[in-house]
Amino acid sequence: MKLGRLQKVELRDVWKTEAQHFTPWLAGEENLALLGDTIGLDLELEAVEKDVGPFRADILCKDTGTNAWVLIENQVERTDHTHLGQLLTYAAGLNTVTIVWIAKRFTDEHRAALDWLNEITGDEISFFGLEIELWRIGDSPIAPKFNAVSKPNEWTKGKGGTSTVTQSEKLTPVKQLQLEYWKQFREYVLENSSVMRPQKPAACHWMNFSCGTSKAFPAALLNTQAGLMSVCLQINNTDDRLAVFNLLYQEQPIIESELGEVLEWQGKPDKKNSHIVLRNSDFDPNDKRCWPTAHEWMLEKLEAFRKVFGERIKNMDVGDWQPEDVED
Repeated sequence: MKLGRLQKVELRDVWKTEAQHFTPWLAGEENLALLGDTIGLDLELEAVEKDVGPFRADILCKDTGTNAWVLIENQVERTDHTHLGQLLTYAAGLNTVTIVWIAKRFTDEHRAALDWLNEITGDEISFFGLEIELWRIGDSPIAPKFNAVSKPNEWTKGKGGTSTVTQSEKLTPVKQLQLEYWKQFREYVLENSSVMRPQKPAACHWMNFSCGTSKAFPAALLNTQAGLMSVCLQINNTDDRLAVFNLLYQEQPIIESELGEVLEWQGKPDKKNSHIVLRNSDFDPNDKRCWPTAHEWMLEKLEAFRKVFGERIKNMDVGDWQPEDVED
């Protein structure tokens, strides 16, 4: 078998300028998806050349799994002090944010600076440093490749540098059980799913995922008091929340038929969020013997929720619903 030889392509041969060529390319949906695969986030474009304090950020996105800001600064040359200063300004202007710095090459000093920032900042701020390369084989199309040179460390990142392991020693028995369950479930998802990206395990009763839009997200839930587990779609607290919920509710029979399940539809017009819930009382989170089977059920339903709800919401015209459309 004859194998081809990889040939590196200069960035400037493809993108003459950052603002007019590289940034618009990176803001494309397909290319943001490639970037998201590299850093483990589902990205949804919010704005290009967005004002943040005295500077203009290249690209502003939402992490659809957490609804948190993701700010991207890109260069087609090696990193410099000017861009590092802008990144620090962005971090100060946005309370909860992931900062992604993309460049042709990172100097050792700037790589060390990002590593240091990840060590001293809390969970609300994360820094990624990515080098971008272009490759081709013979006359094949040019292919981009992102290489992570700096990223948050899940075991050391946290308030005051306290690790998750240390924090777990101070947890109540219920919180310890929740943390243990999510650790095991996260490993199961990573091994068995190509579309669901699990978050860092936490001592709480939920774990959120993404369905490709910041308007809503599927979540897995534990109820140790009632002895049941659930999967739900949470529709976020935005101006469009009730429109999204009610437009989905108009398709209730079709959606439930596609899922093969009867759902609980909780519009909650007087609350912050709306929910569409699937409960399962066959799995008691207090019984660790059922966890492997519960993992299988939970992942199956999360993937189904992403498939059934994700595209519907992304393609939805919220103007098709008005408050007066609600029946008693």
